Order: sequence, then structure tokens, then C-alpha cells
Amino acid sequence: MSGLIEGIRKNKFVVFGRAGMDMFAGPVGTKSEDAEMFHADLGGSSANICAGLCKLGSSSALVTSVSDDAVGRFCINRLQKYGVKTEYVRSVGGEFRTSLAVYESVLEDFQNVIYRNEAADFQVTDADVDQVNYGSFSALITAGTVFAAEPSRGSTFRSFENARKAGIPIIFDIDYRPYSWPSAQIAADVLTRAGEQSDMIVGNDEEFGFMAGGIEKGMDMARDLATQPGRIVIYKMGHEGAVTFADGEEIRTGIYPVTAVKPNGAGDSFMAGLLASIAQGHELREAILRGSACASIVVSKPGCAPSMPDLYTLEAFLASQPSPTTT
Repeated sequence: MSGLIEGIRKNKFVVFGRAGMDMFAGPVGTKSEDAEMFHADLGGSSANICAGLCKLGSSSALVTSVSDDAVGRFCINRLQKYGVKTEYVRSVGGEFRTSLAVYESVLEDFQNVIYRNEAADFQVTDADVDQVNYGSFSALITAGTVFAAEPSRGSTFRSFENARKAGIPIIFDIDYRPYSWPSAQIAADVLTRAGEQSDMIVGNDEEFGFMAGGIEKGMDMARDLATQPGRIVIYKMGHEGAVTFADGEEIRTGIYPVTAVKPNGAGDSFMAGLLASIAQGHELREAILRGSACASIVVSKPGCAPSMPDLYTLEAFLASQPSPTTT
């Protein structure tokens, strides 16, 4: 685990995965079909992680493709606004399009309508990942959606090889999105392969259960993956908190209850908060709790990237909270 933690603490992350445009209905409580106004901002799991890291004082660069149009340029501009390095973001022409998510700040019957036809981010190639200067980063992060189609599947596995050669650890957010995959079996096989090649694996009970072939088998799979020396596996269980497997230990942590206005964005914010907190010198248990606090903050506000906390917001939230709970 020392190599993984050492890499995270150097605090320079290269992140693979999609950037997209989010359009969320306003004001809070308005259903998308009833909205007269939508707010636009950055979206996409990996882009959100990048923005969250930068807002907490870390350095991040995104490796992806966006469409060569106004929406793609919007995403690049928003990435730069949040401080994310974009030299490895490539614009692609033709009919490829940047993802669009239309959602609302509503918990009951929450709707997230995602447009992913001919997704531009799946067009990341071997040439794109080979141009990354891996030696200038201290850890690689990827979200699982990059593995759903070629050429990005093969190119991201190639980036794993490049990271290994450069001696930097690999951090994998399972991030299973069924609509992106040709079949459940392919998804389970490919995501398992990615997990087996990673130094840190983060997922929820449904994701581990999916990969294991049944929700009841998920925790055993997480525990088995953690038998690899130096690997950390974080098994998230929603309101029941999380179990982290590391160096033979099982660390159980709770959550910070809030009044949520939406369910999405929590996982991205958790990842950013966890890694930034490790980088700032917090012990693993405390870093997991700080990641959980970031997740709670995000679901209590509209939008994803714009609701990611900065360090001041995170510290103020923690100071105002009682002990975390698992109920």
C-alpha cells in the first residue's frame, strides 16, 4: 500500500474518461418536463473528479476526446475554469458528439436523461494515451465507462501499461453504466479485468455484485481483490456507509446525513475528496470520511461539478456535523 499512498500524496493526477455537458432544471424541485430554465455546466464522471480534485487543491489533467463543436468547446472552457489541465483533451470531427445529461434537483422519480449516441469520448486512441507524460504525474485515475467501447477500451488498458512502466499507481472507479455497454457479460468481464490491474478500486455494492454475478457475492469479491498486496478496495453501501479493505484490515465508516436534492454526483465527489484528503496527509480512515462528507455536500446542491466543495466548504461542513452514522 505504501507505493499507492506515496503516489497519491504527491498530488498530481492524470484522469481518463469522459467530459460532458450537464443541463439541470431550475429551481430546485422542478421536474425537467416542467422547467422553464436549465443551468449548464461541466459533467461526466471523470471531468467531475478532475474538477473536485482541483477545488480541493490538487492537480489534475484529463485525457479524453470531445466533439469539435460548441458543446465540446464548452466542456474544455469549463474544465479550464475549474483549473483542470486540458492539453490531453482532443477534439474530434465527424458525427461524434460530446455527452449531454439532462436532469433535475428532485429525489422522487428522479430523471437523468443521457444522450450518448456516437460518444466522442470513446474515440480516445493509443496515440492519445501514448502522448501523455506519465512521469510528470503521481497517479492515474480512470472511471469504468471508458472500457465500454473501442477504441477507448484498448487505449485505456494501454495507459495502464504505460503507468506501470512509469511506476505510478492506478486508481479505478468502477462506475458501471449499463446503457454504455453492448452486454452485461462483456461489462462484467472487462471491469473485472480492469480491477485486477488496479491498485485502488472504488465501487458500490451493486457494482461489485454485478461483477461477481450476484449482489450477495459482491463483498466477497471486494475482499478477494484486496488480497493483492498493496491494494485498497473500497466497498460503498449507500446509507450504510462503506467497508474498506486494506493490508488485511476492514475499516468500516459511516456517512453524513443531509437533506438531498438529487442522487447523482456523490461517487465522483467521494473519489475527489478521498484522494485529496490522502494527499493532504490524512490517514486512510479519516480520508474516507472526508470523501463521504464531499459526497453529502454534492447531493445537497444542484449540479455536479459546481457543487463539488472547496477545502473551506468541506472543513465548514465537517465542523457543523455530528459523528457520521451508518443508519
